Amino acid sequence: MTKVLYKPLGLLVGALGGILATAAFKQVWKRATGEDEAPSPTDRNFNWRQVVIAAAIQGAIFGAVKAAVDRAGAVGYRKATGDWPGDE
Repeated sequence: MTKVLYKPLGLLVGALGGILATAAFKQVWKRATGEDEAPSPTDRNFNWRQVVIAAAIQGAIFGAVKAAVDRAGAVGYRKATGDWPGDE
C-alpha cells in the first residue's frame, strides 16, 4: 500500500530533478563555451558536431541528475516509511 504513495512523490521529485538538470546543463554549457544557449538541432548556424556534442552533454547531465534524484527520493521514502519503493 505504501508503495502507491510513492508514485505522486516520485513524479514531484522527477519534475524537480528536471528543473535542476536544466539549470546544471545551462551552467556547464556556459562555462565550457561562453555561450548562453546550446545549439538547437535545427539551427543552421551550428554544424553536426556542435549539435551532437551539445546533445550528448545534455543527455549525460540529465541522466546523472535523474539517477541521483530518483535514488535520493527512494532513500528518503525508505527512511520515512520503512519500505523501499522499487524492486528489492
